Amino acid sequence: MSAKEFPMSWQSPIAPGISWYQETVAERPEYPALDGSRQTSVAIIGGGFTGLQAAYHLAKSGVSVTLIEGCRIGDGASGRNGGQLGTGQRSYPDEIEEELGFERSKALFDLAENAKKYLFDFADEHGIDMDYLPGQLNVSHKASYEREYRQSVEAIVTRYGYPHMSFMDGKETAERAGSKRFFCGTRDTGTGHIHPLKLLIGLAKAAKDAGAGIFEMTPAKSIRQTAGKTLIETPTGTISADRVLIATNAYIENLEPVTAAHVMPIHSFIGATVPLDRFPEVIPGSEALADSRFVVRYWRKTRDGRLLFGGREAYTADAPRDISSHIRRQIAEIYPQLRDIEITHAWGGCVGITMPRKPFAREVMPGVMSIGGYSGHGVMLSNYCGKLYADSITGKTGELDLLKDLKVPPFPGGAKFRSPLLFLALTWFALRDKF
Repeated sequence: MSAKEFPMSWQSPIAPGISWYQETVAERPEYPALDGSRQTSVAIIGGGFTGLQAAYHLAKSGVSVTLIEGCRIGDGASGRNGGQLGTGQRSYPDEIEEELGFERSKALFDLAENAKKYLFDFADEHGIDMDYLPGQLNVSHKASYEREYRQSVEAIVTRYGYPHMSFMDGKETAERAGSKRFFCGTRDTGTGHIHPLKLLIGLAKAAKDAGAGIFEMTPAKSIRQTAGKTLIETPTGTISADRVLIATNAYIENLEPVTAAHVMPIHSFIGATVPLDRFPEVIPGSEALADSRFVVRYWRKTRDGRLLFGGREAYTADAPRDISSHIRRQIAEIYPQLRDIEITHAWGGCVGITMPRKPFAREVMPGVMSIGGYSGHGVMLSNYCGKLYADSITGKTGELDLLKDLKVPPFPGGAKFRSPLLFLALTWFALRDKF
């Protein structure tokens, strides 16, 4: 399919449903498919936040870089996610500290704060309006978690030097969430949420303008090495590169076995409602929220007042109608008054997770780096990791080593048995979340 043949309502072949994000941007810019073989200093597989940030910074530094995306820019998680930025790593810093000690935990926390600042600075520098709204609430669905929440807030504020987080008792949580379903929570005024596809479109333009070669609808079929070069086979040509970045995250499939053994794709689903004009009590401050369930639910108010609600419990959903029914049920558990709310858009996609919910950054072949496994915490980290990869090539900083040094074991059974084992684990934890 040539670039000019893309329909206005493009249905991604790798994820069900047309997202609200897609229908609220102008027509997505189109990039050609690779046509013929190509030599380059750095080849990047994957056109999401990680790959495009790496391409932008490498090209800006004068490095020859070629990026290929198997579908269209925005079809993967970077263009379809929940849009929440968060703070720190996937786990609270005091939890990470128990394993790694304060010094390393603080360094990882600071890296994530650097990532947050970088994202805002990048958007400002390039004039990207990513619909940013401030505030994030993490809410507890169990009363027994109150002590843990209080301790985590105290550690972040007093020991990690982050003054923007506070503990919410049950009353404040109910008022800010607009629901009596939760027992307590935390409020973070130093972060917020965005329209991820708007950011991604602006990022791709910046990378192209910097001189990166960007090619859509060009899947990598295999990677092999010969005579000091890495060769990437595509349906329409071979890319020969000195270095390679694998930035496919959840969509690694069978391309490279080490990444496939460490990064697991799990499905996540999101529904967008009509604007909540008749329900001003629902998230009156327009923050983003996430709950304390292991199989986490996440939701937020958009700039025009819609509820975007995401969750995992749609194991058999493969069509927007199926997704809508699952999402509406979850919404009604938290906001009974919205049980009949119209869902205008419903879509899904894959999130890349690792066993310890830490990012995976590793050289998987000589000169071939793989970065992913952000475990639902990737909007900030994926953008920054792309920059850090480029910095590691150009010798500007070694900050990526903090992530490369993390212990991320493979899933039991490797790529072959990880899916059935993960399904059983998620089913078990989903049951535990109910009690």
